[in-house]
Amino acid sequence: MPVQVLATEGTAADCRQAVELIEGMDAEHLLADKACDTNAILSCCEEHEVIPAVPPKRSRKRPGAHDADLCRHRHLVENAFPWLKRWRGIATRCARNAASFLAAVQVRCLALQAGIS
Repeated sequence: MPVQVLATEGTAADCRQAVELIEGMDAEHLLADKACDTNAILSCCEEHEVIPAVPPKRSRKRPGAHDADLCRHRHLVENAFPWLKRWRGIATRCARNAASFLAAVQVRCLALQAGIS
């Protein structure tokens, strides 16, 4: 289940918003894909004492160590998006403003938690 949602433009990069999400969370680990292997995100994780489980980008000159066993659980995060997008209004962003879209996402998360698909 999503713990926090942040709505941006459709063309915004995920890694640019990750720092804001990390600062608002109380977590032990960060499970993310290679796109989140940035210095800003890794330093934010270090500040908040969050252990990053992020595979290094191919372009990294000095790739850091990551927990491959923990990265295997990232599919749980990725599988949440298709469940949210089963509602056409979320998949197509039919809402007229960001507040309405976020409300639809929150209602969908509540429905999923209650077992209503």
